[in-house]
Amino acid sequence: MRELVEILLRGPSTLSSGEREMIAAFVSARNECRFCHASHRAAAAHHLDGNYELVDAVSRHYQTAPVSAKLKSLLAIAGKVQQDGKLVTPADVERARAEGATDVEIHDAVLIAAAFCMYNRYVDGLGTLEPPDPAAYDPMGRRMAKEGYVRPRG
Repeated sequence: MRELVEILLRGPSTLSSGEREMIAAFVSARNECRFCHASHRAAAAHHLDGNYELVDAVSRHYQTAPVSAKLKSLLAIAGKVQQDGKLVTPADVERARAEGATDVEIHDAVLIAAAFCMYNRYVDGLGTLEPPDPAAYDPMGRRMAKEGYVRPRG
């Protein structure tokens, strides 16, 4: 599973790792998965030079967040996928294309949203404990942004 997260959020893409982490944090917030939201919020912020305000603005109300129109259109799609993938309409896809999103970027936003719906349920279903100190997420996010998700075995 870590390998897939690594590819989704840090692999080759025309979307930055910060943008992809923001999609993951956005979906996790909507799913009320506190562990995933907090850890991916921190990772996104560290990809964005520590800009927690931007990541929080996206999670609160992406339509007014200071991000590109392209990212807003991808977040709109991700938000619909989070609710039910069948809610994504051809108009949503056309709007994203009109804002400059490629078909691969649209695909990636859908895949990240769908995957994080599964991951959120996995993490919550396991009863993953949150760190006792919320400040622990910052170094966790820094590590995730710098080193990734796959640790060498051995």
